[in-house]
Amino acid sequence: MPLVNTKKMFEKAYQNAYAVGSFNVDTLKMCQAILLASEEAKSPVIIAFSEGSRDFMHPGNIKSLILEISKNISIDFAIHLDHGRSVEACKSAIDEGFTSVMIDASKYSYEENIKHTKEVVEYAHKYGATVEGELGGLDANGEASRFTDPKLVKDYVTRTGIDSLAVSVGTGHGTTKFKENEKLDLKWDILESIQKDLPGFPLVLHGSSSIPKQEIEIFNSYGGKIDNPVGIPEELLTRAAKMNVCKINIGTDFRVAYTGALRKSLFEIQNHYEPRYFLVPAYKAIYDVVLYKEEKVFLSARKD
Repeated sequence: MPLVNTKKMFEKAYQNAYAVGSFNVDTLKMCQAILLASEEAKSPVIIAFSEGSRDFMHPGNIKSLILEISKNISIDFAIHLDHGRSVEACKSAIDEGFTSVMIDASKYSYEENIKHTKEVVEYAHKYGATVEGELGGLDANGEASRFTDPKLVKDYVTRTGIDSLAVSVGTGHGTTKFKENEKLDLKWDILESIQKDLPGFPLVLHGSSSIPKQEIEIFNSYGGKIDNPVGIPEELLTRAAKMNVCKINIGTDFRVAYTGALRKSLFEIQNHYEPRYFLVPAYKAIYDVVLYKEEKVFLSARKD
């Protein structure tokens, strides 16, 4: 069973100019969809849990459950804690067997961020897990900023020992990625500057859903309400994947597709009450999202 950490996964991604998709899940069936779609694509993949989704599932048993459904899977995959808000949360996930964790200490001062992140790194590396840090929100003078200051990156990476870094270059969480009248683009100069200072070091994009119009239409047509969504254009993600971005996080696209298909099936199927009749279309919708992203956007399919 090819459960791995992200170190060699990202090395291959950088060398072969693609990014690994990281998909946020809430149920074991979502994990299965990710694994089977990635198996079809012959693509490495990351199954990501927020602290909330980990609590919702079976904390303490998540690794065991995923290993059970991955017995016939041949592709490399990692189990990842997304946005661990504390050192304790990250250590708990590592103790459970997560092979990758993100410590999000970006709300702290620069020095405090380094302190918390380094503590997680030292703990994780003892157990063979990899660590993603986050650097954004402050510039070199300690002032608030929307974007990562590239002048801080080398110092941050060196002092923390992290294995990958989430950077703020214009992506964002939620259904509105860009502000009104803002150019739909990313800060390529930041990525290029980091690549020059730290060649080969893997970067991560959070909040990278493209929010396709057709998925929103299905979601809204069957009782949902998402107004004026603005996603990240797919061509920008593909360009980033060819650079030093080795991991791209997808939450909104994945969940909107699932919930939209579920809403539609609940409306259309009137002569069944067994949950599987309603859940199968939702499962198929997210399977298709994963397969499409890996083949057409992240370029990670069939590279090994």
